[in-house]
Amino acid sequence: MNNNPVLIVGGGIAGMEAAKQLKALGLKPVIVEKSSALGGHVAQWHKLFPDMTSASKILAAYEEPLKDVEVLLETEISSINRLQKGYSVILSNGRAMPCKAVVFATGFKLFEAEKKEEYGYGIYDRVITNRDLEAWFNTHSDERVPEKPSAIGFVHCVGSRDIKAGNTQCSKVCCITAIKQAIELKEEFPDAEIYCFYMDLRLFGKKYEDFYINAQRDYGIHFIRGRVSEVSETIDGRVLVKAEDTLVGKPVKVKLDLLVLMAGIVCNKENQTLAYSLQMPVDDDGFFRSKDNILSITEADRNGIFYVGTCTGPKTVPETVAEARSAALNVYNYLKNQK
Repeated sequence: MNNNPVLIVGGGIAGMEAAKQLKALGLKPVIVEKSSALGGHVAQWHKLFPDMTSASKILAAYEEPLKDVEVLLETEISSINRLQKGYSVILSNGRAMPCKAVVFATGFKLFEAEKKEEYGYGIYDRVITNRDLEAWFNTHSDERVPEKPSAIGFVHCVGSRDIKAGNTQCSKVCCITAIKQAIELKEEFPDAEIYCFYMDLRLFGKKYEDFYINAQRDYGIHFIRGRVSEVSETIDGRVLVKAEDTLVGKPVKVKLDLLVLMAGIVCNKENQTLAYSLQMPVDDDGFFRSKDNILSITEADRNGIFYVGTCTGPKTVPETVAEARSAALNVYNYLKNQK
């Protein structure tokens, strides 16, 4: 059984964990990653909630387990075809790879914030996204972030839970990411006032509620329940945010030196192309549709096809890692029964 390569499409945290577990089970995983390095979205992050663990530390933990795993960087899937037993995968480098199991760990992309013109991304200099801010945490080189801001704001649910944006689901991690980033900014700029504008706080994971309480109690971060209605630029280059505080029933107007838009999670369009080639279903939101959403979340409705992580919908890193471990065991059992 260990001579059967298991193709893993995607080299983010989901694909890396799946490969680690498959290798430990005596199988031969091969990772295909379209970018120039492993790590996916986690590699672009600074710290991970709720423990504020360094993202680089998390990724470093995979170096030893994956050192003998074949990794094909800057490589994509050109085509994938069903065989009588297994699949024939043609890679963008021209290599043909027969395999009896394929694990899709193709992840997600962030909503394009410029589509929500009312928030001013790409229009006003002091409006950035959560991804831009993470890059700044890592490099401190973005000129849009002022040296000594006195007021900073976060807008939750940008492109999530939004019918007009075509993305009705909750992105699940935006609220907790905003809290994490607000705390990091408060540590960078202790004198700055920081505001989070939210519709509902959805804090799903262990210690997330404690994290939120600490943000208010220990860091003095302000949480305003209400959708932002207007963003404009003042004559001095600051950002003027208008919203309604629905808890007190009063309008709010705040001048900020920086506004951070929490762009939500949406599906990778490449997923739909892969699904079409295998005649596999996708959900209304474009994510892969699992065999079912309770007992078989990591299995496709096709023998030998498995899903890991955010290719089926928004998830946290701990959930993704747990899914990868589950999927690896499912792959092992599937191949064992193919003898």
